[in-house]
Amino acid sequence: MNLSAMFDFAVERHPNRTALVEETKRYTYTQLNKEAIKVASSLQRMGIQQRDRVVIVLKNRLENAVLYWAIQKIGAVYTPINHRLSAKEVEYCVNDSEAKAVVYESSSQDAVLKATFQEKPILIGLGAVEGADIYYDELVERSVGSFSKPDIHDEDIALMLYTSGTTGRPKGVPRSHKNEYSAAMAHIIQNQYTDGESTLGTMPLYHTMGMRSLLSIAFLNGKYVVLPDFDAKDALDLLSNEEITSLYLVPTLYHDILSHPEFHTYHLGSLRKIGYAGASMTSALTEKCVNLLKPEVFVNHYGSTEVYTFTICPNVGLKPGCAGKPGLQQNIRIVKADADGHSLPSDIVGKGEIGEIIVNLTSSEAFKGYWNRPEATQKAIREGWYFTGDLGVIDDEGDLFVVGRVDDMIISGGENIHPLEVEDALAKHPMVSEVAVVGEDDERWGQIVSAYIVPNDPALTVQELDKYCKEHSKLSNFKRPRNYVFVAEIPKSPVGKILRRKLRDGEYEFYQDTNKIIG
Repeated sequence: MNLSAMFDFAVERHPNRTALVEETKRYTYTQLNKEAIKVASSLQRMGIQQRDRVVIVLKNRLENAVLYWAIQKIGAVYTPINHRLSAKEVEYCVNDSEAKAVVYESSSQDAVLKATFQEKPILIGLGAVEGADIYYDELVERSVGSFSKPDIHDEDIALMLYTSGTTGRPKGVPRSHKNEYSAAMAHIIQNQYTDGESTLGTMPLYHTMGMRSLLSIAFLNGKYVVLPDFDAKDALDLLSNEEITSLYLVPTLYHDILSHPEFHTYHLGSLRKIGYAGASMTSALTEKCVNLLKPEVFVNHYGSTEVYTFTICPNVGLKPGCAGKPGLQQNIRIVKADADGHSLPSDIVGKGEIGEIIVNLTSSEAFKGYWNRPEATQKAIREGWYFTGDLGVIDDEGDLFVVGRVDDMIISGGENIHPLEVEDALAKHPMVSEVAVVGEDDERWGQIVSAYIVPNDPALTVQELDKYCKEHSKLSNFKRPRNYVFVAEIPKSPVGKILRRKLRDGEYEFYQDTNKIIG
């Protein structure tokens, strides 16, 4: 089953349903299909053929979604990258993917035009940008309106996502039509979506979560409401006005929505299904989601770009922080953690022990290896299993809890300490807005636990937090932070993952000059 066929089926099934919304623009499935055909026709006439990579450097917007479906129609490979990347990063991704064309807008113009390409791609501009060979509007207006339909197979590549590259060069993750179809269907089933579902399209389309929302909603003839630049008030306006039924976001965005001062003035009665992924959610935020949104479905999805689903917790409100059991197409193990990459799938740890989470690659959601990176593929894939680099433990009920990254684990005085456990304890303090924990070098202990706190009350003190950890948390004494830093914000990636490296490197702004070391 290829993605273009699935989209055609949706168009034929409910041609007049609203498919796509951005501000005052509203496309039915018929209108979306007609524009996608025009763009597909123009791309083919420009020489873009089946299996060619087309790099997309755009925000989430209506034209981005049209381009996605147009590229699927001609069997090319939709290759989205972050529109905030530097010129060197854009240059690397375009050259690495050997892209035939690059689509860009004002936010990415400088990076694209300053990049040096090994083989000059066709530059397609969106809006009033400089340097384009042709503009998006021309793809639509000059189109002959028909294209040569290729023979697309399950194993043909439909999409290539680039990993964030926080620890080195970004890695291309080729994903086949079978991978993407399977992941979308798993997303529908595991999030309990139904016909005509609607969602907020604000998770970027260069991220696996964004792709899952786009495809699953289209397969269900639902409504995809675009929000190019996330803002909590704008999100609340759309959730209310468009009567959105489901959300799939990183925890940071739920935090921002629920913390908005006008939250209680909005009617969100249509929103019955919420899910999160991409980062851990503290139990405090979980409780807030339950109390304020009152969802019928509340899912914690744990997965990756490479495989999509690892595990699913279908009702995280009953078990905060739980990543649940393997998804319907999945199988996982916990093996001995080894940052040097020497563990094997047979190195299974005992029940209740912490180890590295690995995932069986026989799943139809799973990739087969990185693009042009045999050394990265060899490290990540061993004997048919994907080594996630995440640490986890399985409880007495057979549920997985993710406790951090192999390379984030803090070793203090010979004891292993996992940042998520400490973060979860501190996040429950009523005067703490956000928290991130890292290990910092210490001459005596090897490492000490450092907690970076965003207060929601200027009266919060280090002494109060230390007292709270001693008297109101379940933290062992050796896990208690020895260093507190009050910061204006926690540095995060564009999709909400905490960038602990930036905290270690001092890349943050102080909240107040009240930072002290606790002995």
